[in-house]
Amino acid sequence: MRQMLCTSASLAVLSTFVLVSAAQAQDPGQASDASARIVDEIIVTAQKREQRLQDVPIVVTSLSGQTLQDSGVRDIRELTILTPGLTVTSTTSETVVTARIRGVGTVGDNPGLESSVGVVIDGVYRPRNGVSFGDLGEVQRIEVLKGPQGTLFGKNTSAGVINIITAPPTRDVQAESEFSVGNYGAVGFSGSLSGPITDALSGRVFAAARARDGFQDVFTGAGPRGQTDDNDQHFYTVRGQLLFSPLESFDLRIIGDYTKREEFCCVGVQLAVGAGPSSRASSINAVRPGSIDPTSTPFDRQGYANRDTNQDVEDMGLSAEATWQVNDAVSLTSITAWRDWKTATGQDTDFTAADLLYRPGDGRNQVEFEQVSQELRLAGEAGPLNWLVGGFYAKENLKSRSLLLYGSDFYAYWAGQVLGGVPTVLGLVPGSIYRQDGGQDDTFDQDDTTWALFTNNSYAFTDALELTVGLRYTRDEKDIDSRYTTTASSCDQGEAAFGTIAGLVGQAAALQAVGGMCINTLNDDFDDLGLLRQSRKEEEVSGTAKLAYRWTSRIMTYASYSRGYKAGGYNLDREGRVLLTPTGPNFAANPDTSFAPELVDSYELGAKTSWLDGALILNAAAFHQTFTDFQLNTFEGAQFIVETIPEVVSRGVDADFIYTPPIDGLTLQGGVTYAQTEYSPFTAADLKVASRYPSLRRLPGARISFAPLWSATLAGSYERDLGDNLTLRTSMSGKYTSSYNTGSDLHPSKVQDDLVLVNARIGFGSRDERWAIELWSQNLFDQDYLQVGFNGPYQYNDSDAIAVYDAFLGAPRTYGVTLRLRH
Repeated sequence: MRQMLCTSASLAVLSTFVLVSAAQAQDPGQASDASARIVDEIIVTAQKREQRLQDVPIVVTSLSGQTLQDSGVRDIRELTILTPGLTVTSTTSETVVTARIRGVGTVGDNPGLESSVGVVIDGVYRPRNGVSFGDLGEVQRIEVLKGPQGTLFGKNTSAGVINIITAPPTRDVQAESEFSVGNYGAVGFSGSLSGPITDALSGRVFAAARARDGFQDVFTGAGPRGQTDDNDQHFYTVRGQLLFSPLESFDLRIIGDYTKREEFCCVGVQLAVGAGPSSRASSINAVRPGSIDPTSTPFDRQGYANRDTNQDVEDMGLSAEATWQVNDAVSLTSITAWRDWKTATGQDTDFTAADLLYRPGDGRNQVEFEQVSQELRLAGEAGPLNWLVGGFYAKENLKSRSLLLYGSDFYAYWAGQVLGGVPTVLGLVPGSIYRQDGGQDDTFDQDDTTWALFTNNSYAFTDALELTVGLRYTRDEKDIDSRYTTTASSCDQGEAAFGTIAGLVGQAAALQAVGGMCINTLNDDFDDLGLLRQSRKEEEVSGTAKLAYRWTSRIMTYASYSRGYKAGGYNLDREGRVLLTPTGPNFAANPDTSFAPELVDSYELGAKTSWLDGALILNAAAFHQTFTDFQLNTFEGAQFIVETIPEVVSRGVDADFIYTPPIDGLTLQGGVTYAQTEYSPFTAADLKVASRYPSLRRLPGARISFAPLWSATLAGSYERDLGDNLTLRTSMSGKYTSSYNTGSDLHPSKVQDDLVLVNARIGFGSRDERWAIELWSQNLFDQDYLQVGFNGPYQYNDSDAIAVYDAFLGAPRTYGVTLRLRH
């Protein structure tokens, strides 16, 4: 069965071209019907009103529900295969998700940083990319809007928006179900029922459950971890909707959803391991033999972890969207929403089988977002003027508890191997420092209140010339209470003994040794801050101006300017500073953990065109974006750094097309993005904390991480009747990306080479669509690739011969069979 599925999925790519050729040979008359070749009109809501894609002066990749199904897209991470210029990755767990457009995004490991790419589902803004990660269910369409969209879409969309519109209730009865099995023990089920309840009320309910074994092996050593694989899947989700239409002029759509995930993810693999007796790998194996293999390669998919990586996620929400057509020219829309998302995660923080550092998987290490939001829009038309005014309010509460605890091997490794035995020389024994289950236990409670007023107006000077002007005033207020707790610390003893250590090993070595004893996680000076309370308020005006000219009914060009804004905030991690005193260095806690807002100025020149009598839609735009105070979050090997980089510049070209060739049933869709996204030159003096510069030294003037120069997508589907009762449908989607660095510090070991990923699907079913069976494969050619490269935690050194570099991998080839039923 496995060989048959794999071979059949591979043949899906070839079968498309074979069957198309056969269609031309057997029935050449099909190509003569010009009306069948016209691309269906595509409606988008990129400007908060329904418009033809070709009338919107914005770069938009619009993906239908059928296209998403053909490509096997179930969540925003899989969306990348259909969208040039979009990259979505996950790291320490699948709740830590980062979306980037044209290379620009915000690393999601730190919940204090909001996302540069906003995710909106059914009009409701999700506060972080990870909060929006899950099974999307039945989707009507997805719109990926590139460039700043801060005028109309919620908040914090300085790089773009992923706008997801799910399928609404229907007035006719529809029932669908899907059953899937695949490799890695994958099983899945989903079902939906939609239809009328009364004359004025209709409903839809969708439910899905999926499970899969992990596709990464884990060596657990002495444990206590018992799970020997990782990156598994086990979740269920339910979404219910009601659509109430008591009047022709009024609709009320109520949506409730609930998702529960209980999975294991993610164990990193060794990307590059320094060799030799002084290397970190040798030191770890000296403490606990066999805990790390210096000879392994990343795509052996062999991870090392002695602690659990369980992730328990609960996501729920309720929204109500009311639309009232006040009269023929004016409409009022209100969207009220409440959402609650919480996750508890365990982690083997060192990614070795030695027991060095861990986050407990007993529910204490957790993050929770609760959000209430309200959006109100009044829109209308008055002759040549199309106007919109509105307001937005969001109240978000973020609670986080971050534990990073010492394992039983940490003292022997850190004190004896890394610090050269200095703690032992000072008489600091395991019972006094680095005691097992001691370490960092920090809590954060942040309230974020945002409200905004906005307007977006288009005025048609003539039938050909139209000006759009948008403006938004945003006020953002954040209040945070932070409390830091450290047990079994080493810092105070190291600082007090600085003179003694300097007499033994010299001033420079003493500074390095004491610094190693006082890294943020080990530093109990943070406890002296007590309950740290901080507050900040920001006011910002953003907006856009777009001038569009329609040369003919099929060609429109535009020029636009947009100002985007992403709020500043607070680092939800420890942030230290070094103070020099007459007796030596004082590695102190920084009581100011704030960072500045991120701003962007964006210019575009674009064209929306239609060719071949409507059979080809071809759109392109040249862009230039300048980001000021780009919010960077990077892991330097022992602690995270949050820093605002003075400037990032992104410039290039986006192009998208949809084509229906002169062959009945064949559709092609794709695009290309060329983006040169780089840090402008900067020095240590330009940073908030100058001492961070050595960790960021590769950045000035370099292309930023996750920013390939080229990315291109191509998706094709072909559908053909086979006799009177059967239909064949086959599809293929692929994405090419040129090489890019997957590490935020741009270390050369973290480069991902040029990559091509392909998904394929072939299926047969009844012409009335009552049943269909499909063979499918994701990552058809089993390409090995990195998601993220990072410095081995507590295993980093400036010398590559000593350091360990780790990585989180992309998924291998998966394949299976799906049965669809419709009633």
